[in-house]
Parts: sequence; C-alpha cells; structure tokens
Amino acid sequence: MTAIGTDTIEGFGSTDETARSWLRIALAVALLAGLAAVPLVANDYWLNAVLIPFLIMSLTALGLNLLMGYAGQASLGSGGFMAVGAYATYNILLRLPELPLPVNLLLGGVISGLVGVIAGLPSLRIKGFYLVASTLAAQFVLEWLFNQYGWFSNYSTSSSISAPRLAILGHDLSSPTGRYLLTLATVAIVTVVAIRLVRSQTGRTWMAIRDMDTAASVIGIPVAAGKLKAFFVSSLVIGIAGALWAFAYLGTVDARSFNLDRSFQVMFAIIIGGMGSISGNYVGAAFMILLPILLDHVGGAVFGGAIDPGQLENLQKALFGALIVWFLIKEPRGLAALLSRAWTQLASRFER
Repeated sequence: MTAIGTDTIEGFGSTDETARSWLRIALAVALLAGLAAVPLVANDYWLNAVLIPFLIMSLTALGLNLLMGYAGQASLGSGGFMAVGAYATYNILLRLPELPLPVNLLLGGVISGLVGVIAGLPSLRIKGFYLVASTLAAQFVLEWLFNQYGWFSNYSTSSSISAPRLAILGHDLSSPTGRYLLTLATVAIVTVVAIRLVRSQTGRTWMAIRDMDTAASVIGIPVAAGKLKAFFVSSLVIGIAGALWAFAYLGTVDARSFNLDRSFQVMFAIIIGGMGSISGNYVGAAFMILLPILLDHVGGAVFGGAIDPGQLENLQKALFGALIVWFLIKEPRGLAALLSRAWTQLASRFER
C-alpha cells in the first residue's frame, strides 16, 4: 500500500518551522481546553449521544490508521479487537477490583494487542486483499468466541457485559460528565503517545514498510518485527477504545455490538479523514458520527411526517453513502488534506 496521506498536523503556511511547531502546540492546547470546558455548556444528550461516541470513534480510527495509514497493513478486524478490549477489561475489573481503572484499561488494551499480533502473523506471508480476508476471519472468530463461551461474560444468559462502577481515586465517573472526561483524558494521552510514536524510529520503520517492504528489507529494516509491532500497537489502541465504547458509552454490550459493521465504520472514518494522518482520524470520526445526526434532523425538518420513518432512514443512508463516494472522488487523500490546504491558503492571505 502506497502512501495515501501525510500527517496533516502540518502545512500551516509559515516558513519558520519553529513558529509552526509553537502554533501547533498552541492550537492543540486551546482545543483541549475547549473540549475540557464542554461539560459546562453541553447537556447530557450532547455528552452521551454525540461527544463520547465521537471521541471513542476517533480513538478507534487512530488505532487502525497506525496500522493501515502508517504501516500499510490492511485490516478489517477492528470490531473484533474492540470486543477483545471490552471483554478483557471487564474481566480484569471483575476479578482484580483492587487495580485502578487506568491500569485496567491499559491491561485490556495489552491483551487486545497480543491478540492482534496473532491475527497479524499472516502479514508475514501475505498482503493486500488476502490480508484483509485474514483479518476478516479474525473478526468472525472473535465474535463467535465471545458469544459461545460464557466465561468471558461471567456466564450472563445474554452473553452481554455491563459496565462496572467507574471510579478513579474514589471519584465516581458514572455521570455523563465523568464518562466524558474519562474518555477525553484517555484520547488525549493516547494521541500524544501516537504522535511521538509515528515521529520516532518506529514510525519511520512503519512508513518504509508501507512504501515498499522489499526495499526496506534490503536496507536492513526488520520488516517482520515492524509489521507485528504495528499490529500490536494498533490493536492495543483499538482495545482501549472498545472498553470505552462498552463502559463509557453504551453501558452494556455483547459481541454483536462489535460486528463487521463496526469494522467498516472505522475503516470509512480513516479513509474519509485521511490515511497516514493523525488529525484525519478526528475529522473522519466527526463525519461518521455527526453527519447521520445532521441528516436525521434535516430530514425530519424538511419532510416532517410526510415520509414513512423507515423510508426516511433508507434515504438518509443512501445520501450518506453518496457523500462518502463524492468525498473519495473529490479528495482521495481525505478531508484532513482538504482542510490543511484551506488553512494554508488562509494563512498565506494573512501573511501578505
């Protein structure tokens, strides 16, 4: 898989690299401060139905983008790795309640990462469509496993798991504000780590493998280790996102909550946002989460009760799909690249 995008935390229009770096930092701090202040003005609906799923979808897209956008390894098993993270974190919380919540989330992510390494072993021999088929098989196997064996769900009759009490240092996080801040803090920390990772030697190794793994092997880059490391880190991040999806968003889930549709949703998010781009994950997640809500409100306002709700939902899905195709044709590098160019043009006008 060739390079499809670049890290679009760049291109702010200044010729001074130091100035651009400080501008990026200032913008990131301002954005984080704004997001942290959201609970002061947002109601429970916005926190529960919009912002929390947006942040978790962004985190899931980040995990898949590290694998596909930076390391060039195709995967369609994101939903399965989310399920691993959710069930692993649930069992750790259940059986080791003395561990703090952040440690539980990290351990659940590590278990998901180890499963991702196993699922990534075929990447040492195959690539492209065949690797997609391999990860798709992992998706189906994991979904079947959690439905088939009751131990994972503590022998629940419905094979579902419910969120335990969420607390850090005695502070209850079960309220919408608490769950939002937990999700925001997790996403912010993982994003900072991911940015440093892709700019490190590991990230350069992944991009060399992505561009041409044969040439990378010739110049001495450990291709096999690089691919498996990409699967581990990607699945770790996706596993943490799966735990947050189960506990901070839905509250109770079963393996069907992480089905193939979820895997496609994550893949669409990084394709639309921009592969090989950190900021593209958030743009793509916003598109996937916010646009259906917007279409629902617009459709209700325009058509009212004149159209059957089922037909209106199908119309919204068709329009949503058409917009995805249009964006892919208009800007194959993703919306993040489009926004980056717009920012560059705007900044250049102010410099004149």
